[in-house]
Amino acid sequence: MVCELNIKVAHRAGNSFLKDAFLTPPFRIVPVGQYKKDKAAYLMIMSSSPGLLDGDTHNIEVDIAQGSKLQLQTQAYQRLFHMKGDSAQTMRVNLGQDATFSFVPHPVVPQNASSFRSHNIIHLQKNNHVLLSDIVTCGRKMSGESFQYHHFQSLTECFIEGKLVLKDNVLLQPDKMPIQGLGILEGYTHQGTLFYLNSAGVDVLSWIDKFHQQYGDREDLAFGISELQEKGFMVRVLGHGAEPMFDLFKDIQNQLWDALFLQ
Repeated sequence: MVCELNIKVAHRAGNSFLKDAFLTPPFRIVPVGQYKKDKAAYLMIMSSSPGLLDGDTHNIEVDIAQGSKLQLQTQAYQRLFHMKGDSAQTMRVNLGQDATFSFVPHPVVPQNASSFRSHNIIHLQKNNHVLLSDIVTCGRKMSGESFQYHHFQSLTECFIEGKLVLKDNVLLQPDKMPIQGLGILEGYTHQGTLFYLNSAGVDVLSWIDKFHQQYGDREDLAFGISELQEKGFMVRVLGHGAEPMFDLFKDIQNQLWDALFLQ
């Protein structure tokens, strides 16, 4: 089933708001920032489906007008069910000048024989801030179902004024690669990626040092952070549980949101 979600966020009198939305089942979009005082838009993607089924395709488009600020959220973990074929999701994000976009979705749980391809395409203009993450688990670990999925791929491409500045491709195929071997997961069961990118000329070295000091010595996670060629950084995390990663990514988001995104 092909499912569509189109969101348009606008800015008026200092406030960002949901201007328009087009969606098909099982999607819903709900404002969740009623008690916030920062005048940004907070929207939650909700779904009446428990996850992606065989043959499902999700197409998401987000347009953020000039000067608008959007923090997108999800309702729950994204489950990928048993499949004979595959499933896919494409998300396109278009930012106007001086716009901000941040999205830390819940982790993905790929179940037995599932296949999933995700493609994120983000277009930045001048003076933008973007933060995006994803976390993939080993599957239903507590049910003894670890690494029994076929294919997980998360491809992200970011463009600044039409120029490709970031391309990241996470590809995990447990039945075709030594998934817990050296250079891949190395004994861990969960993998997370977060990146922050800006076209506002904001230097990130102090943030890289700060986050390395905060998280680099954690015993429950393997944490790495590196500078991007443009103004930004990439975080990779390995661990044995999804919640610690999710909480870490939300903490990074909150720090950047308060210090940079709301300026």
